Amino acid sequence: MKIILLGAPGAGKGTVAKLLSAFDGSVQISTGDILRAAVRERSDLGKKAKEYMDKGDLVPDSLIMKIMEERLREPDCEKGFILDGFPRTIPQAEDLKMLLEKLNVQLDLVINLDVPKEVILDRLTTRRTCSNPDCQAIYNIKSNPPTPDGKCTICGSPVIQRDDETEEAITNRLETYNEKTAPLIGFYGTEGLLRNIFSLNSKETVEEIKESLKLKV
Repeated sequence: MKIILLGAPGAGKGTVAKLLSAFDGSVQISTGDILRAAVRERSDLGKKAKEYMDKGDLVPDSLIMKIMEERLREPDCEKGFILDGFPRTIPQAEDLKMLLEKLNVQLDLVINLDVPKEVILDRLTTRRTCSNPDCQAIYNIKSNPPTPDGKCTICGSPVIQRDDETEEAITNRLETYNEKTAPLIGFYGTEGLLRNIFSLNSKETVEEIKESLKLKV
């Protein structure tokens, strides 16, 4: 499969992408992952990206697209790929369209995970992350809690609530999403690629995506 997953922060894109990847071997790709990998591998593009990241600046779209092109050219993407939360803006979507045409790759579907705001707030305000940078395991104090004394069950480090996962920060993130990313729903609707899924359960969502892909074929 060659798909894009859209959805607000906390919509469950990462979880759905992992389940889809396990289903047929398609590679999960997020901009954060490929940027970190490029920096870690000290590629020429990674060094340029690190300059912006070290200053706390956003990596320019032109550089992100070059790194994305390198990633999509890797052999493991031939099986398929799942773009997790990318593109984020209309200009990125237009650049991605040109890149895929250049690579002679055709998207199967763009899936928008539609999740109510109150569900997103509940998911993210109860999320906790292992403070060990080499672990970063994710917990939820309701559905997947750490140890009773607030430690990671994998490495034993304390778990923390990230600064961007307080209710105020999440509300700001959702406003940014609605302003910059939500217009992509209209963009891909016009392209005839969009499938909107009301998503409360990741496993059920994955089954709906599989059915949509069968219908597409």
